[in-house]
Amino acid sequence: MHTLIVMGSGFVLLALFLLAGRGDAALSTAAMWFVPAWFIGAGINMAVGVIEAGYSVAEELPIFLLVFAVPAAVAGLVWWKFGR
Repeated sequence: MHTLIVMGSGFVLLALFLLAGRGDAALSTAAMWFVPAWFIGAGINMAVGVIEAGYSVAEELPIFLLVFAVPAAVAGLVWWKFGR
């Protein structure tokens, strides 16, 4: 359940980035800036899992990849659609 909540947070953050952009070129730029911001956010989530929850890095890494990749893939689609 926590994984879905964190991924949902990624989609909310992406929506905020996209709302900040106006026009096709700005949407593309907003999606591009979202990816490193979300990488940091997903990395913080992974660090909390390792430090606070006691999971190993090997256990948290697949979850990190899932949490990061799904919203980042949607951002990539936005960048691809509006970046032309």
